[in-house]
Amino acid sequence: MLNKEQIKEIIPQREPFLMIDEVEEYVPGEMAAAYKNVDINEWYFKGHFPGNPIMPGVLIAESLAQTGAISILSMEENKGKNALFGGIDKMKFKKMVVPGDRLKLEVKIIKRKGPIGIGEGIATVNGQIAAKGEFTFAVV
Repeated sequence: MLNKEQIKEIIPQREPFLMIDEVEEYVPGEMAAAYKNVDINEWYFKGHFPGNPIMPGVLIAESLAQTGAISILSMEENKGKNALFGGIDKMKFKKMVVPGDRLKLEVKIIKRKGPIGIGEGIATVNGQIAAKGEFTFAVV
């Protein structure tokens, strides 16, 4: 299990844009599983939406991308680098994510060629799918 400080040793994101709280497991270049504890005090709930707070889908996608980055950037040859979005494909949102939810984030790296790759991600809350999709990334 990695805590936030250990996560920051692998990926460059910082608060308020660090979107994962702990990493349950990871295999460099293959997969990662992490958690985001969704708190009412998150910066985005002030405007999304007042009186009906819902985690924006784009931030769920970012949480999945950061989880995948744990796997990719923990590879020895990628340490100190960054993973950028190259594209998002087949992204579906199935369930609202709200304050108090513990979002489980799982990403498998399904293809890599040089600095480019594809990760397949799924976000769940209590075993129910909240979002899933594929992410193309570039390591720079």
